[in-house]
Amino acid sequence: MSADQYPEFRLGKVLATSFTATLTERCGEPVERIPVPRRLVDWLAVNGLMVDSCTDSQLDRAREVRESIHAAATAVADQAPLPPSAVRVINDCSTSGVASVVLTPEGRQEWRLGSASVEDALSVIAADAISVISGERDGKMALCASPTCRAAFFDTSRGATRRWCEMNTCGNREKKARFLANKRQSPSPAH
Repeated sequence: MSADQYPEFRLGKVLATSFTATLTERCGEPVERIPVPRRLVDWLAVNGLMVDSCTDSQLDRAREVRESIHAAATAVADQAPLPPSAVRVINDCSTSGVASVVLTPEGRQEWRLGSASVEDALSVIAADAISVISGERDGKMALCASPTCRAAFFDTSRGATRRWCEMNTCGNREKKARFLANKRQSPSPAH
């Protein structure tokens, strides 16, 4: 299968929550966006984390990390205690990789992986998750208002009032549904 035969990636500004968005529509008909190891390699590359290859067991580990991040982020958004198993997975992942942040000549930060392995890339994602889940960055964890999505996202909007993980997907779908419902309820004009 070629890359264009798989669901498109949903990319956001926060690495950790973009990673959790590799599984979407969690409360509806789930869409797995990294169904095979090659797609994880592709997703990592799109996010500046170049790895040489990915095995089935590394993909399984990546999904475990993804679900742990989602569980912890959801708990924070719901103001509930963090699940100990999710904290353990995130911490183990964060400390098991070798990666360094470097400054590019253009003045941007970029990650350099120690051995270009999936484990090194996952450690960067876990570290990013820790920074948003712990409250170290300006913003707050929230859950998408779409009843079929419920994705955890990091809200940096003014007043932290964002309702959708992405306006161009969940937000537009909900607006369209409301519009169609209102159109069906309004009386048709008399001729």
